[in-house]
Amino acid sequence: MTVDANAFVLGGRRGLRSRSAGARGSWAGISFIAVLVALPLRGLFKATGGTMEEGFMLYFPQRMWKGDVPNVDFLHLYGPGALHVLMAWYRVFGNTLAAERTFGLIQNLGIIFALFTLARPWGRAGATAVGALAVFYVLTPIGLTAMAWNGGLALTLWAAVFVVRSHHTTSDATRRTSWAAAGLLGGLALTYRPDLVLAMGGLAMWLLWVRRDALRQPLLAVGGGAAVGLLPIWVHLAIAGPSAAWRGMFSDPVFELRAGRELPVPPSWNVPDGALQRIAESVPPWWRLPHLSAAHSIFLWFFAMLLIAAAVLAFAIWQRRSGTLDGRSTVVLIIAIVSIGILPQAMQRPDSTHLTWVTCVLWPSLIVIVADVVRRFAPTRSLRFGLTIGTAFAVTLTFALTSLFTFRYYLLHARVSVGQVPAAFPVERDGHIFWFGDYDAAQASQAALDDLGRLSKPGERLLVGPSDLSRTWYNEVIFYWMFPELEPATYFIEMDPGLANAPGSRLADDLLTADWVLLTGFWDGWEEPNSSAEFGGQRPNELLATDFCLVGEYEGRGRPDLVRLFHRGPCETST
Repeated sequence: MTVDANAFVLGGRRGLRSRSAGARGSWAGISFIAVLVALPLRGLFKATGGTMEEGFMLYFPQRMWKGDVPNVDFLHLYGPGALHVLMAWYRVFGNTLAAERTFGLIQNLGIIFALFTLARPWGRAGATAVGALAVFYVLTPIGLTAMAWNGGLALTLWAAVFVVRSHHTTSDATRRTSWAAAGLLGGLALTYRPDLVLAMGGLAMWLLWVRRDALRQPLLAVGGGAAVGLLPIWVHLAIAGPSAAWRGMFSDPVFELRAGRELPVPPSWNVPDGALQRIAESVPPWWRLPHLSAAHSIFLWFFAMLLIAAAVLAFAIWQRRSGTLDGRSTVVLIIAIVSIGILPQAMQRPDSTHLTWVTCVLWPSLIVIVADVVRRFAPTRSLRFGLTIGTAFAVTLTFALTSLFTFRYYLLHARVSVGQVPAAFPVERDGHIFWFGDYDAAQASQAALDDLGRLSKPGERLLVGPSDLSRTWYNEVIFYWMFPELEPATYFIEMDPGLANAPGSRLADDLLTADWVLLTGFWDGWEEPNSSAEFGGQRPNELLATDFCLVGEYEGRGRPDLVRLFHRGPCETST
């Protein structure tokens, strides 16, 4: 099985612009992957999203255009890079849900086609198979939400592409350019998610180790590229200050938030530990094919993730030490390094979303990695035979352990796209639209937003939270985005357990500056085996009772107060 030296990742120069049969074959593979991506797109653009997570990816850049600073004026637990890029994106394309999800689609395509590019040394068929399987991992956990993790992972994988390219090119100019590109992309990835430092550090250490006899040039090129890529961090440090940046990006998410968001390791066998997971499984999408229960799937998936990552790393090291130093062995090693580096993402919260975010790199790549294993133990077999075995293995593994969260949700969105299943329920205000998965929640929200829009005045201050402000497990940040003329009344636009409801937090003082308070009971059934269920400080609830008047209660799910709207000041009494 000869390595395809024309692959871009190995320093090939002909690329997709040539008129060769190879370029046409690559375009055919890319087109096939594009069709797989396109099938569920209409459904994905109308799918329900995370009212907190997607809400802050829409709202935070809007606040930054108004002069607010992350970690100073509002809580933000990731790096500033994604917000800076989205600020520019929204300025060009508008601060709309469609624009945000289009950017999320671009990030997802960045992951898929980075994996395609890394698999290209195994030929066009192998790369196409890897990219095609990756579609089911990448599009399903959070749809098209433009989360920082997706963007950071895409940048990390493209940095990996240039690390491999720098090692295998025969051109000194291409090598220097690849070093700089790897540093630039890696630095930018860290501005999206600083916790990608383990993956990026692993790539940098390998690159410098293989160039240890001539370190000056790669150090200068990679370091220079990284310095430019980290520009959003430098800007943020200058504006927010080191203390606020450290608290917001490191201290709060690592030390303060962890107890309220982490899930048991290993996951529970009989019930999904994540609250959102249990809620989603209470009304599951159609899936009549044989499958494990959600809890059993997550449990086995977790252990398989660890075992496969360790096995692939061991195989990659063994290959290199046994003298196989070709491009394929390099790619296998680099994929293993990245996969090991992102494992903490799943270790701290092993639900289906985080497991998918981690295994989306390695498990589709098993198609070509298993082909290499076949090559080692059956060297007379053809590449096609190895890829067939690899595809069968990777697809079977995906179906057996992840189908409820990959294939099933892909099918759901595809069915919405073709009209077999209705879309989610829209909630709209002044051109700002969002899709809710629950009819009662959508109806109650729409009624509350209509009243708030009718009664509020531009410049007044709004606070959005859960029904009990001492248990801040989740909130509807999307409502802030729907009222750009109102000012947020709190630093805790995003509410998290252990932060917003911590004893002595500024939430109570912030509440006293609010003109309007909108509380939802959508997550009152939240239950996780962590500290999120614990009651925090009661002062916000006490101030709500003494300083605010209930304006309206909005019915849903058999309860009259699914959503409540309050106004600061004494209640009017009839005489």
